[in-house]
This record gives sequence, structure tokens and C-alpha cells, in this order.
Amino acid sequence: MPAPATQTIPAPDLRQVIASDGTRRFELSGAWTLRALRFRLTELAPRLAECAAAPSSQWDLRGVQAIDHAGAMLLWRAWGRRRAVDLVLKPEHESLFGDLDLPAEPMPVHARRDPLRLLVFLGRKLLSVLNHLTAVVAILGQVVLDTGFLVRQPARIPWREISSNIYRTGTQALGITALVGFLIGVVLSYLSSQQLKLFGADAFIVNILGISVIRELGPVLAAILVAGRSGSAITAQLGVMRVTQELDAMAVMGIPHTLRLILPKMLALAVSMPLIVLWTDAIALLGGMVAAHAELGIGYSYFLSSLPDAVPIANLWLGLGKGVVFGLLIALVACHFGLRIEPNTESLGIGTTNSVVTSITVVIIVDAVFAIMFKDVGIS
Repeated sequence: MPAPATQTIPAPDLRQVIASDGTRRFELSGAWTLRALRFRLTELAPRLAECAAAPSSQWDLRGVQAIDHAGAMLLWRAWGRRRAVDLVLKPEHESLFGDLDLPAEPMPVHARRDPLRLLVFLGRKLLSVLNHLTAVVAILGQVVLDTGFLVRQPARIPWREISSNIYRTGTQALGITALVGFLIGVVLSYLSSQQLKLFGADAFIVNILGISVIRELGPVLAAILVAGRSGSAITAQLGVMRVTQELDAMAVMGIPHTLRLILPKMLALAVSMPLIVLWTDAIALLGGMVAAHAELGIGYSYFLSSLPDAVPIANLWLGLGKGVVFGLLIALVACHFGLRIEPNTESLGIGTTNSVVTSITVVIIVDAVFAIMFKDVGIS
């Protein structure tokens, strides 16, 4: 079979016709595409500019067989970046010039930098914090009212919601708290042993581990882990309920959010957090005891028998009290951000992140307050 002939591209052409009344008409023909124009661009560009400057001229593009954006832009620039007044063209070519005829977007005007922008920024942040505090106080007040209602009517206590939240926030958190607590105990014991060896005070490893773990590290570590694990889950759960309009359905049915959602979560964390603190303390002390035995040769029996004398019982009660307060605050903050989530996925991610960050910040601030208020308690 003979090879097919190569398809030729008609060359672009510009012809001037003068009518009887002296009107000039410029007729275009051929292919005004990028491929066809690459050989005649230097020739056609000056001719187009000269023709466009002629007064009382008409442009006839009905003879153009093919035109693309490159050809349309070439004509557009020759016409002074505007559509020719008397322009005739094929209907299928109208879209090319219609896109070029759209008004250009104005260049953004850079506003002058406000010298008080830092003060305005701080003011907005302060108003945002006050807004959050007001909403948290409102939720807390409603929870107190619901608690009084349940005290008068114990049959309305949501036991199933409370027990399920205890399981999710307490039982399922034992694994991660045990792992992190054990490693923290090992690291703290190992680093303390290195310093105690220098002074021959190996026996004081029990005092250091006991006070630091039971009084401070245990409650704070457990609270941070629960805030990152259970607090984020609470916020995400309420946020999904907002997205799926379950919260709106509960409001329509007259079911208060605080009674069925917030109060059970706060009670569950208030119950489970002290138990998690005890569990974390025990595992951390176990890790510290293992590291002390390996590094200093301190026996397990000596460590366990010296621990009650080295750590007054007030430190244990202080740690458990911190656990209760931390649990209530984590649940309150998580529910607050969960209820503020808007019905979109972006808000869900931002709300969950803010919930975790705020919960951990609140835990650290409250722990500092506890340290100042009870600085003379449990320290012999």
C-alpha cells in the first residue's frame, strides 16, 4: 500500500480589500495556529500592527480554517488588547475571543502596614480566649445543674454511658500508659543513678523515684497520655455527631447534650484517671526499681521496704487528687471543642488539634498551681 500523504497545514495569510466607499476590510485565511505561525510570525506581526492602526477598518476572519489561543492572542495584541469594533468570524471561534474579552482582575493594592497590628492581634487573641472561657463556664454551669437533677432523680443517671466511657478512657488506656510509664521509670532511675554514684548516695534513689513519680510524673504523664488519646477521641466523636447532625436531632427531641454526652464523659474520666495514675505510678516505679537493681545493685526487697518511709502517704493522696481534677478538666475541654466544631471536615481536624493542645496546656498549668499550693505537703 502506498504511504498516506502528509497533511499540509495551510499557511496564514492576511489580505487587504478596499471597498467602494473607502472602507478597508482585512481578510484572514489559512491556519492561525502556533504550528503554522512559527515560520511567518516575524512577517505577520508588523503587518497586523500596521493594519490595526488604519482607521475605519473591518476584520473578516471567516476564511480562517483553524485558530488556537496563540493565533487569537496575536490578533488581540495587534488590536491593542481589545476586540476589534467590526469583527466577523465563525461561531466556533467566538469562544477564543470571548475568553480574551473578559475584564482583567485588578491588581491587589497592598494596604499600609498598621503600626498597631501587634496590639490588634493580641486583642483578637484575648477576645478569643475570653470567648472560650465563657463557653466553658456555661457548659460547667449546665453540668452542675444536671448533676443536681440526677441527685434528685437517681433513676435518670446514664449508667451505661458512664460505664462505656470508663472502659474506653480507662481500661483501653492501660497498655500505652504502662509502656510509657515503665520507660520513664527506667530513664529517670538510670540518669539519677549516674549522679548518685558520684556522691556514694545510692540509697537515695528510692527517695528520688518515689517523690518524683508519685507526686509529679505519674499524674502529669497519665494526664498527657489520656488527653492525647481519650481527649481527642471525645472531641472527634462530638464533632462527627455535629457533622452527621446527630446533635441537632438530640436538640429536636429535647435531650440535653450535657446530660447524655458531657456529664457521663466527665464522671468517667474523674473515676478512671486516679486509677490510671495509680497504674502508671506502679509501672514507673517497677521500671525504676529494675534499672536501680541493674545499675546500683539495689535489691527489690530493699526498694519496696524503703519506699513507704521515703515517700509520705500525703504524696499519694495528692497525686490521686490531681488525677481527679485532670480527668474533669480534660473531659470538659474536649467536650467544649467538640461542641464548637462546624459541620465540615476541616473544622473537625482543627477542633481536635486545638482540643489536645489546650488540654495538655491546662494540665501543665493546673499542675503548677498544685505545686505552689501544696509545696509544704508531703515533703519531710
